[in-house]
Amino acid sequence: MNKAIAIIPARGGSKRIPRKNIKKFFDQPIIKYAIDAALKSNLFDTVMVSTDDGEIAQLSKQYGADVPFMRSEETSSDFATTSDVLYEVLEQYKSNGIEFDSLCCIYPCVPLLKSDLLKKAYNTFDESDAAALIPVIRFSYPIQRALRVTGEGVLEYTYAEYARTRSQDLESMYHDVGMFYLIKTNIFLREKILVPRGTVAYVMDELEVQDIDDPKDWEMAELKYKLINGLT
Repeated sequence: MNKAIAIIPARGGSKRIPRKNIKKFFDQPIIKYAIDAALKSNLFDTVMVSTDDGEIAQLSKQYGADVPFMRSEETSSDFATTSDVLYEVLEQYKSNGIEFDSLCCIYPCVPLLKSDLLKKAYNTFDESDAAALIPVIRFSYPIQRALRVTGEGVLEYTYAEYARTRSQDLESMYHDVGMFYLIKTNIFLREKILVPRGTVAYVMDELEVQDIDDPKDWEMAELKYKLINGLT
């Protein structure tokens, strides 16, 4: 039987939104939404939070997540990647005799994430026998027609070969929504990347997602949350 772990990486440092990972979002610390979605999905044998912060650890355990160990100084730095954090967690569990077949990395600031979405995505991942699955949305305008500003302040096409191509004739492109990743652990441990060869896409609607990096993103997430949940 497949054994799965959900890992929520949530360090204490955040410069653009101080204490972002436990800032109140509609009266609840925002990390609670990620923990709730993971627990209510009933997909995971373990739902854990990787953190270097005592307050985050305490709240995470209060909401039902495991915090069996604190994140190392190395993976708490500004230069550590998500992959570094996940690898450390898996190796720590392995050293304690616990291994998993698949992992789901869920970012802590995902108030729009629902357990039903996780279940649908996991079923797609499981049935496809893919190496990994990532939720994505389509770029609203073809990136092949992107413009850039030169050092002299002049606009020019980034891809000049598409300057005269009609936008409807260009291939659709997609980008990661920064919500969660599903991946087979043996592949992750071998390649140490979140998008290995053989990754499949789970295409989402722009209303369902919001990457939160700054205060304006936070406000947009609140607007979407109100709209989705029928709040006024």
